[in-house]
Amino acid sequence: MKITEEDIKYVSRLAKIKLKEEEIENYQKDLEEILVYVEKLKGLSTENVRETTHILSVVNRFREDRVRKGLEQREALANAPAKKDGYFKVPKII
Repeated sequence: MKITEEDIKYVSRLAKIKLKEEEIENYQKDLEEILVYVEKLKGLSTENVRETTHILSVVNRFREDRVRKGLEQREALANAPAKKDGYFKVPKII
């Protein structure tokens, strides 16, 4: 497929990108090479290729959820700068 200078200018306007003349020529060549490569890929047989969503196998690496004993109230409040009636005391914010 032949990419014209007008095609490049049209796409650059859609993308709101200002291109210089030498950039237009470079992009024209690059896009033509990409389309030639895509055409080659269309000719490949993918009949025996499994569908994938990732190139690498994705495995859940999260730890297993287990119930564990937490801190007792007095242990949690041990280093609190201020406490009142068994709770953390914080400044009032309104």
